This record gives sequence, structure tokens and C-alpha cells, in this order.
Amino acid sequence: MSKDLRLASYNIQKAVGVDFRRDPARIIDVINMLQADLVALQEVDKRLGERPSVLCRRMIEAETDFRIAPLSRNEVSLGWHGNAVLVHRDHEILATGHIGLPGLEPRGAVRVDIATAEGPLAIVGAHLGLVRNFRRLQLETIRGHLDDAPARTVILGDFNEWSEGRGLEPLDEDYEVISPGNSFHAARPIASLDRFALGRKVALRDAGVEEGALASRASDHLPVWADIALAPAEPGVPALPTFESSVSLSPGTQQWWNTFRGT
Repeated sequence: MSKDLRLASYNIQKAVGVDFRRDPARIIDVINMLQADLVALQEVDKRLGERPSVLCRRMIEAETDFRIAPLSRNEVSLGWHGNAVLVHRDHEILATGHIGLPGLEPRGAVRVDIATAEGPLAIVGAHLGLVRNFRRLQLETIRGHLDDAPARTVILGDFNEWSEGRGLEPLDEDYEVISPGNSFHAARPIASLDRFALGRKVALRDAGVEEGALASRASDHLPVWADIALAPAEPGVPALPTFESSVSLSPGTQQWWNTFRGT
């Protein structure tokens, strides 16, 4: 296994803290405290109009060691459907992509492939919906996108799942789901909504929740982190799923989705 990588996930609630103040500089300070190789952000862009980012690109470039993964489809957003990814400058970004997700409200996941000492690693950042049936559907869609080679992938983000035993069944066969600890609500953490799902070639070393005083004020979620090690890529074996992977839902889920849409 390779040198550990630290991945982090942080729902920044558009930089509005538990004191109802919008303070992007405070969010940047918390991100720097995580000492991560990659940070997946949720709720980084506003929801209306062109969805401008609440974080300043120039501030990220000047005050952090991260590069912004090129996921935005306009000039004012930092990500897509509120999902953005920051990658430490020590790691090359190999590719980026978007995964449209079904649901009652517009949702999408983002994919960023990075280079590591042991070969490439695919990261999917997501903010799942509020209704469990749709969360299952969204996870099946992500799993379908990664169908041909899920072992060297990590799915991370705000899973919005309050249960420890239900709701994440589409990941059961190929992923180990990690709940680092209670991350919501930051003022009184009672739920582990923010999680990681590790492919079979990804080993967990450690994981936790940033519970410092600044993080406890900066957003309604606390950031979570996981230290992982990646197995060396096998020569001649495709390391990552292709971006052309077909997305197929299980028959039962497809039937439910068709019924919901009235098709």
C-alpha cells in the first residue's frame, strides 16, 4: 500500500455559520486546518440564477495549497450542482466529469481522477437528496457510472442518510461505507450524514470529524476526513472506470422510477 492520502468532505452551507453570518474566509481557514490532499465541498454555489460561488477563486489560489478542479460550466460557479473539489497542488488532476442524478430536485455528482504514487484514483463527490428512495436511486446511478472498475474509487460527501443500517444498499457489494462520526448539526452533532464509500483497492487507515471551535461555527455541518492507502495499480489492467460507462438501474428501482415519472 502507498503513503496515506487524506480525503475530506465538507458541506459549507454556502458559508453561512451557526451564528447566521456568511463568512467565506472562515471556511477557507477550516479547509486549511484539515491538511487534506483532496477536499470535496457541498453547497459551495448559490442555487439561483447562474449559481455564483460563495468562495472566491482568488482567495483559494492565494491562501491555500489547493487547485480548483475544473467542474464549473460557467464563469461564476466553483462546481456543479453545488459540488466542488479542491485538489492539493502535489497531485495532478487527470480528468473531471459530471454525473446527472435523478430526484425531486436538481442533483448531480462530480468526478475527479487524480494521480497518486500508486496510480490513479477516482473520486466522486455527491450531495444526495432528502428522500431515501431517491437517495437509493442516486447511489445506483453513481454505481452504474463506475460499473466497469469500482475498486479504485471513493465516493464521498453529504449522504443525507440518518440511518446507520438502511438506505445505502446500492453500495453493499463493492464498497465499504465509512461514517467517521456525528457531523450534523455542528452546534450539537447528532447524525453522521457525511460519509465515505471506499472501493476494494482502498484501505482505511483512520477517519474522524473536525470538531474544533472554528469548524463548530463556520457551517451547520462539521467537516469529516479519512486517511486512506491505495493498492498499487496492476500492469495491463484498466485502473479506473471509463467515462463512457453505461448507467443501468436494477429492475426494481427502474420500475419504481418509471412509475414515479408516469412512463
